[in-house]
Amino acid sequence: MSILKRATDIFQAKANRTLDKMEKPDEMLDLSYEQMLSQITKIRRALVTIAASRKQIELQEQHLQQSMDHLTEQAKAALAQGKEDLAREALSRKASAQAELDGMDPQHQQLSEEEAKLTETLQQLQKRVTAFRTQKETMKAQYAAAAASASVNEDVAGISDSFNNSGEVLQRAQDKISQLQARSGALDELLASGALEDVGGGTDDIQRQLNELGTAGQVDSELAQLKAQMGTSGEIGPAGSPGGIEDAEVVPEDGDKS
Repeated sequence: MSILKRATDIFQAKANRTLDKMEKPDEMLDLSYEQMLSQITKIRRALVTIAASRKQIELQEQHLQQSMDHLTEQAKAALAQGKEDLAREALSRKASAQAELDGMDPQHQQLSEEEAKLTETLQQLQKRVTAFRTQKETMKAQYAAAAASASVNEDVAGISDSFNNSGEVLQRAQDKISQLQARSGALDELLASGALEDVGGGTDDIQRQLNELGTAGQVDSELAQLKAQMGTSGEIGPAGSPGGIEDAEVVPEDGDKS
């Protein structure tokens, strides 16, 4: 039994949470207002029914009263003509009508009291409904404003998250750019220093010839400087004659015919 009670409580709690999520204050206010209007309509119909019943009794009372007055006149006419039996019969019928009229009086009084109470109830309910309608519209406006404010706050919160994410994205992009710039700068330095020179023979033939011409020109220039320096100082070269290198046999480079 305890397990069943606990399961019932859990189900009720979940159902309440679900209903709370589904319930909208503005819709509930409109529903309450419609229910009040429906109640007023029912009370009005009941009031019309009671008033119609009261009016019907009043018409019957008027008819009986008119009948009694007519019977009184007939009794007087019969006595004037010396017809006492007819006068007695008229008065007897008048007495019956009076008894019927007296029996209708309590019913008439009861219907009148019920009609008065129902009329008062209807007036009070109409005042409550009027006040509720004003309060309902005010509360609906407040709910709409609160919902709009909450929506704006959620949007602002979403924008803040987006800004935070954007900052992270920008930082990652900046880091990537810095890495690429550093890599590019390092490659430029390595290329300039010759550390990344192609040693696999990938240089084309024209570039190789240009490089050889540049190297040969530099060697000739340095050789000429050495000759000039040694000619000025008069040093003996390795060949055993003054001038050294000037008297030594110079092997001509490829293509030199002189």
